[in-house]
Amino acid sequence: NFQMLRSLPRLSTASTSSQPAYLVLGAGSAGSVITHRLREAGESVVLVDAGGWGNQGVEKTGIKTNPLHFWKFSMPSALTYNLDPSSKYNYHYHTTKQPTMNNRSIDQPRGKVIGGSSNLNAMVYIRGNAGDFDTWSEIIPEDGGIDWSYKSCLPYFKRAQRDLTPERPFPDLEPGGTDVEDVKKYKGYGGPLSVTNGSTFSTKTYPGKPKVLNRSPLFDVIVKAGVEAGYKYTPDFNGKSQEGFGPMDQTVSSRGERCSTELAYITPHLDSSGSPTPGLTILPSHRVSRINFSGKKAVSATLIDSTGTEKTITPTKEIISCLGSIGTPQVLMCSGVGPASELSKHSIPLVHDSPSMGSNLQDHLEFYVQFHSKKPVTLFPVGNWLPYPWYRVMVGLEWIFNEGAGLAGSNQFETGGFIRSRPGIKFPDIQYHFVPGAVVGQSSFLPHHAYQAHCGTLRPTSRGSITLNSSDTSVSPNIDPKYLSTEEDVKDLREAFRLTDEILHMPAFDGYRGDKLGHKDVDVGDDDQVDEWIRNNSHSAYHPCGTCAMGTVTDSTGKVKGVEGIRVVDASLMPNMTSGNLNSPVIMMAEKIADDILGKKQMEPEDVDVWFNEEWESKQR
Repeated sequence: NFQMLRSLPRLSTASTSSQPAYLVLGAGSAGSVITHRLREAGESVVLVDAGGWGNQGVEKTGIKTNPLHFWKFSMPSALTYNLDPSSKYNYHYHTTKQPTMNNRSIDQPRGKVIGGSSNLNAMVYIRGNAGDFDTWSEIIPEDGGIDWSYKSCLPYFKRAQRDLTPERPFPDLEPGGTDVEDVKKYKGYGGPLSVTNGSTFSTKTYPGKPKVLNRSPLFDVIVKAGVEAGYKYTPDFNGKSQEGFGPMDQTVSSRGERCSTELAYITPHLDSSGSPTPGLTILPSHRVSRINFSGKKAVSATLIDSTGTEKTITPTKEIISCLGSIGTPQVLMCSGVGPASELSKHSIPLVHDSPSMGSNLQDHLEFYVQFHSKKPVTLFPVGNWLPYPWYRVMVGLEWIFNEGAGLAGSNQFETGGFIRSRPGIKFPDIQYHFVPGAVVGQSSFLPHHAYQAHCGTLRPTSRGSITLNSSDTSVSPNIDPKYLSTEEDVKDLREAFRLTDEILHMPAFDGYRGDKLGHKDVDVGDDDQVDEWIRNNSHSAYHPCGTCAMGTVTDSTGKVKGVEGIRVVDASLMPNMTSGNLNSPVIMMAEKIADDILGKKQMEPEDVDVWFNEEWESKQR
C-alpha cells in the first residue's frame, strides 16, 4: 500500500523516430484505446497531448509524479477536485452566454491530462441504449465501411470490459419487478477497462478493522421508490434492459482506484521506470498547432511544447485526431478544413470546404432535485471539512491502507434509473444519478444531511456549434450548445422535473424526506415556474458530442471526407447522442475503428435479446 505514496520521475518519451507509422493527437479515452491497439499490433506510434500525466499507473508501476496529487485522480470519491477552477488538469471551457438559460455561461470542463476526461469524469459506466446504435446504423451510410448497429457494437463493448461487478440477487421489491435477467452474456471479462459497482468498496470490511462510515441506505431507497412509482427493477443498465431503476456501474479497478483509459490502456505500455516501451513515444504538454496538408493529403502535424518550441511529426501511414468534440473541429478548422465562410473570417487558407464541420453540437442538460434528510445517513460528515474534519481524513486513510475499502472507493453514484418521459417514446429519454448528499454546482457539499437526484434528458433536439475565436489553437473556441432552443427540449425537461418530484415522494422516502432544498418555492404544477427554475438551475452533464458527425463530416470509419490521411476517433463522430454517459460508447467506438485502421475484419455481430416495453406507444411506464 505504500506504493501509492511513492514519487518517482515519469519519463515522457521513448526513443522512436519522428516518422512513426501513426500519429495520434489527443491521449483521452479514444486516443488511449487507439494507441493501445496499434502498439498491440506492432505499429509505431507517437501519442500527443496538451496535458501532463494523471498520476496513475499504480497497479503497473507504483509511480506517481506528485504524491500530493495522486488521490485527486485515483480516489473515486474525489471526482470533483479536478473540476475546481484551480486545477491544471482541466481546460476550463465555458459556453457562450445562453439566451434560453437567462444569459448564463455554462461550465464545460474537459480533461487536459493523459487519459483525458476519463481522468476527470464521474466514472459512470453506461453504454447507452441498443436503440441508439440501431438509429446510427440507419443514418450513417455504411459505404463498405463499418456497421454501427447494436449487434455489431456489442462485441466491442465486451472486448473493452473487464467486469468485476458482484452477483446481483433479485431484491424483494413490490410491485413492478421483473425476472432476474442473465446479464453475463452482455458483459466482457477480459478487457483492459475494469468495471464494478461502488457498493463493492463502500461495503468492504477487514477483520479487526472497523468501518469509518457505513454505506448509505438511501441508495436502495431510490430503487424501491422507483419500483413503487411503477417502474421496473433493472439489475444491469448495460444488459437486456436499460429501462428501470437499479445498480449503476463505475469504471473502478480491483484496488478501488479510478480506472481511467490512462490506467487501462496506456500503463501496459510503460516499463518499470514509467517510460514508454520501444515503438511508442508519448509527448505530454504538447499542443497541436495545426495539421499540415500537401494538396488534399494530411502529411504532418505541428506541435508546440510548454516552452513555445515547435516540433513537426510526419507519420508514414495516418494522422488520427482524438482531441474530442471541442478540440478536433477546432484543430481541423485552424488547419484549413471546415466551413469556408468560417475560415475566411480568420484568414485561414482553405484546404477543403467542409460546411458541417463544428456543427451538430449536442450535450445533456441536467438539474438536481434535493431534499433534507431526517436521518443522519448521508455523505454530510465527509462532504465538507467542517464540522467533522476527522471523518474526511479517516475515510481517506481507510481507502489508502485497506485496498480501496470504504466510502472513498465509490464514486457515490451506486444506483440510478432510466425512464421514459411520456407514451410514444420507445426507450428511456430521462436518466437519474442518485447521490446521498446535496451539492452546489459540482463540488461543494451543502452543510446539511440531504440527498439529491441528478435528473437529465437524454436525446435533446437542440443543436449548437463550435466556431473559432482565432486561428491560434491556444485560444478557446466559441462553444454554443444552444441549450433549450427547441420547445420539445423545454417540455421534456419540465416533465422530467415533475416525474422526479413524484418519485421522491414515494412511500420509500417517507422516513427520510425532510424539507425541499433549492426548489421549495416552485409550484410543480405551474409550467412557467418550473421552466424558470430549470433555466436558472440546469447545468451541463459534460457530454459534448457530434461536431464531426459520421455521415456528414466523416465516413463510417471516421475518415474526414474530402481529404486524405486524417481520420477522427472521438465523441465528435456521434451523429446523435447516446442515452447515457459518453465515456463507455467512446471507448467502444475507438475499439471498433482500431480494427478498421489495422485492416482487420470487424468482430462477428452478437444478436442478443433487447427489452422494450411492449406498450411503449400507449403507456409511459
